[in-house]
Amino acid sequence: MNPLLGLENKTVLVAGVANRRSVAFAIHNALKQAGARVIHAVRDAAVRDSVRAILGDAPIYTCDVARDEDLAALAAELTRDGVRLDGLVHSIAFANYRDGIQPFHLTRREDFLEAMSISCYSLIGLVRELKPLLNPDAAVVTLSISTTRMAAENYGYMGPVKAALDSTVVFLAKSLSADTRIRVNAVGAGLLKTSASAGIPGYIDAYLFAEQVIPRKKALATEEVANTALYLLSPLSGGINAQTVVVDAGMSINYFDRAVVRKATAPAAG
Repeated sequence: MNPLLGLENKTVLVAGVANRRSVAFAIHNALKQAGARVIHAVRDAAVRDSVRAILGDAPIYTCDVARDEDLAALAAELTRDGVRLDGLVHSIAFANYRDGIQPFHLTRREDFLEAMSISCYSLIGLVRELKPLLNPDAAVVTLSISTTRMAAENYGYMGPVKAALDSTVVFLAKSLSADTRIRVNAVGAGLLKTSASAGIPGYIDAYLFAEQVIPRKKALATEEVANTALYLLSPLSGGINAQTVVVDAGMSINYFDRAVVRKATAPAAG
């Protein structure tokens, strides 16, 4: 337990745990180690039952964030249980890659709008419904990506969706400042080895490339992202608001690493 973080006995709602490899689960562990009380919101009863064993005695609520009635019901249940929140973690994203890697201009309207609803608008919906339960100095943290300015073909329309999420962080921070001191920030994570990322076409190749480009030649760890979220939830980050804090182990400064360039430009054997 680290008393310097100031999270002891604080209550944080984490939305988005799906399994042991979820970033949200790593955040759960970090919060527990800091002495916080963690409660969870997961998509449905099936997920609740599957993660109960890994979440210990933490309360678990169900909420399909694509449904406004579920968001309202979550707020009602938390109110009924007398919950007050010092922090909210939004670690939710979804994209339908049923067609594999496609040119961006062929993106289906229904796929784009579904991803936007679940991955971005859900943050607005959660804050809207849970605002009465958030303490005046609460912190909201969402999970974004390290850059939305790189057109990674395999990531496709989720790039613009995450760009919208980054912008949403700014507008929520401004909106909440009218009558609270609630801070809203994002963790811009580099490539991670999670079950969700495994569903992205061609992700393994991108992950292996990132490992070579990262200056330390070691991939970003999920726990490193979780620790940054922990910091943004804590009073230690009180001066940080409306920001996306990039956590990529330095990858973005090193795309032209000499060894990587030599490998890429070496003549093909034979």
